[in-house]
Amino acid sequence: MTVLYVILLAIVQGITEFLPVSSFGHLSILENFFGMDHNAGVLLEAMLHVGTLGAVFMTFQKDIRHILYEILDMTMDIVGNFHLYFYNKRTGKQLHYARIISNTYRKFVVLLFVSMIPTMFLGYTSRRLVVLVADSTLVSSAGLLITGIVLLVIDLSRAGGTKAAKDASLSNAMWIGISQGLSVFPGLSRSGLTISAGLMSGFSRTFAVKYSYILSIPAILGSLVMELGQFGSPAMTVGLGFTYVLGMVISGIVASFVIRYCLKLVQKGRFRGFAIYCFVIGFVTLIMNYVVTIHR
Repeated sequence: MTVLYVILLAIVQGITEFLPVSSFGHLSILENFFGMDHNAGVLLEAMLHVGTLGAVFMTFQKDIRHILYEILDMTMDIVGNFHLYFYNKRTGKQLHYARIISNTYRKFVVLLFVSMIPTMFLGYTSRRLVVLVADSTLVSSAGLLITGIVLLVIDLSRAGGTKAAKDASLSNAMWIGISQGLSVFPGLSRSGLTISAGLMSGFSRTFAVKYSYILSIPAILGSLVMELGQFGSPAMTVGLGFTYVLGMVISGIVASFVIRYCLKLVQKGRFRGFAIYCFVIGFVTLIMNYVVTIHR
């Protein structure tokens, strides 16, 4: 039953990760439905999210390759500028420093780093609270309803513009990072909030989607690193560990099949349909929670 349960969660994760409907919210609702203690499921959720990263790398491989190259190149330029500073100070010369943000991808790198600051702060400080509230379907339902409202507002206001990396500001990046940090709570869609923040900042729909999913890479890897210690807990057996790895692989396989279709829906479609879906799932979960409470 544990294997079947993990496979179900992996399939749900693989499909919902690339839609603005909160994959974490769906996982939390299913975990509560099956009576799983969320404390035990944190590592599984992190691994399922890591599984879907394979599809993100595959889809945005060109951008990610450029970003990694520019990070290395910028690091070398910063180190070189430090050496040049001390050289100029020692010799009295005025040799020119290397320009750090010299192209669009370097600007993209800086924006991503700025976005990660509030994401790391909110994610780390709220981790214990998230574990507590994730055991309640009420929180997941409320999060889905909030996500639905945000998506509906974005859809009706026709938010968005033509901004790409070269036009984006650091304040735009900060707001997107805050949005991603808030999405640690179940039901609040990470992609829904970050794409909405990007559109409200004047990003083009294509750039907002790309920014959202590339930004998810360090956030998801960071959450996995924080939970790796659970592999050494007394409750973790060899069989359970392999089951979690199986779930990660399945979520990655499912994600690789659906990512292009899902991203096309997000890039070209209207958010109204996703908003309605969030409202339906949110209200249905609330009703089910009420019925279960009455019969206890």
